[in-house]
Amino acid sequence: MPTQTFFSRVSRVFHDHPSVSRLLVLVTVSGGSLVAYADAGPTNGVPSIASTANVDEKKKKVVVLGTGWAGTSFLKNIKDPSYEVQVISPRNYFAFTPLLPSVTCGTVEARSIVEPIRNLVRKKRVDIRFNEAECYKIDAENRKLYCRSNENNNLNGKKEFVVDYDYLVIAVGAQVNTFNTPGVVENCHFLKEVEDAQRIRRTVIDCFERASLPTLDEEDRKKILHFAVVGGGPTGVEFAAELHDFVNEDLVKLYPGLQEFVKITLLEAGDHILNMFDKRITTFAEEKFRRDGIDVKTGSMVIKVTDKEISTKEMKNGEISSMPYGMTVWSTGIGTRPIIKDFMTQIGQANRRALATDEWLRVEGCDNVYALGDCATINQRKVMEDISAIFSKADKDNSGTLTVKEFQEVIDDICERYPQVELYLKNKQMHNIVDLLKGSKEDVAKESIELDIEEFKSALSQVDSQMKNLPATAQVAAQQGAYLAHCFNRMEECEKYPEGPLRFRGSGRHRFRPFRYKHLGQFAPLGGEQTAAQLPGDWVSIGHSSQWLWYSVYASKQVSWRTRALVVTDWTRRFIFGRDSSRI
Repeated sequence: MPTQTFFSRVSRVFHDHPSVSRLLVLVTVSGGSLVAYADAGPTNGVPSIASTANVDEKKKKVVVLGTGWAGTSFLKNIKDPSYEVQVISPRNYFAFTPLLPSVTCGTVEARSIVEPIRNLVRKKRVDIRFNEAECYKIDAENRKLYCRSNENNNLNGKKEFVVDYDYLVIAVGAQVNTFNTPGVVENCHFLKEVEDAQRIRRTVIDCFERASLPTLDEEDRKKILHFAVVGGGPTGVEFAAELHDFVNEDLVKLYPGLQEFVKITLLEAGDHILNMFDKRITTFAEEKFRRDGIDVKTGSMVIKVTDKEISTKEMKNGEISSMPYGMTVWSTGIGTRPIIKDFMTQIGQANRRALATDEWLRVEGCDNVYALGDCATINQRKVMEDISAIFSKADKDNSGTLTVKEFQEVIDDICERYPQVELYLKNKQMHNIVDLLKGSKEDVAKESIELDIEEFKSALSQVDSQMKNLPATAQVAAQQGAYLAHCFNRMEECEKYPEGPLRFRGSGRHRFRPFRYKHLGQFAPLGGEQTAAQLPGDWVSIGHSSQWLWYSVYASKQVSWRTRALVVTDWTRRFIFGRDSSRI
């Protein structure tokens, strides 16, 4: 029987017998494959399109703002299919930002460090949808987001839309902090996005092309080839090192008469560059830069930038001076994005630099809003705020005094809830909690230590001094995204058993343990195939071996095998053929 005739008869059966609840017919066709034909009548038991929509509506909607380190890490680790996830970001890709300085000089190509978000989430079991748009307002009270899509993506003229949510994950990152310095926005390059790195690369080549024109004198060439880097942090230092290598290893071969006119100046308002690193690394970096001819000026604060000159103020004596430049890169820290400022004003956090969250990354004052990465900071609860509750929980016999044994039974909970306790013990080289308690009673034997509430307060009085904000790094943001995704994967368990295992929680009650950042080390590439590495355990390594460790770590941390292969290929190409000096 022809297939068409068969399906015609099946259709007539459904037409003539509407009471049929469900019919499924499998027929073998050419090639051995199966064709399935199914239909549902108006009877109960089969979800129609409308009922399917109702099932989807029961899914809790999670909206993620941003596709940076925090947002992408959350998307990669979310696994619970009971969520409907919508991602909103003005860029449709994730960028491996630690390699942006390498992009500025052609060591790595821009496409090698970006991965489209849709590639990262297309094989996940979770329903994840992406919209290339910018959220410009958050209405937490009504759980609505006001978004604006890119103009070139809207042929019908409708650029704005509203998105509802059940949970909101804010991971929009931060913007460059100019400290309201006049002329910075108009005349300086930044290094936050892939587009910034590409612009810097074109400008560097433009400076050499302009300086090679025969109509210029030596003073003009010196001005055009003076590259100023403002900010002595990891980004500024790495860019200065990359630029030095680019000039001395590649551009001198193409512009042989210009090397003597090139000057790189690194301006830092503090006393040293790389202040967040070990002093051994700071000293080595400053000495190496001076040997390489990079002019490191510490204690110099930029107060004004024009299209021709940079004005600086010496922090020691207040002396003001100016210097001409050809290109300036501004890398001095991060500032708050306008959407975050507006949101903080709504929820009563207007005087803060970033969104305040509890230890579970939940925005204070908003039950269903979470904030990760550079746009937020964890407001760690102090031990002294809960000292009475801690004492009461530990004093099981209600004797009014606390023995070592009683305190040891709750010390794990305390260190988990208040990380500053563990950090305090480590910094004071105390082996255990007994050493801390003996500080109040130095002449008493271990077995005889008993503290009342006042002595207990005295023993822990200095613990909160160890509290520090987490650094605004990719490492912190990635760990926060993974942690929050783990919480969402177990959210149903949290709702069933809200009273989790922790004993001391303060105002932030949650089933899960608080977020704990685990520092895995940091690198500072210094050029000349030398890198400084500061790894856990205060282990410091400087030199060529650390450079190969840097290669290994950065290759392994790529978000896909595609970008991993491209980055390694770019490094290999650079070793063989040198860096690309075209403006493309």
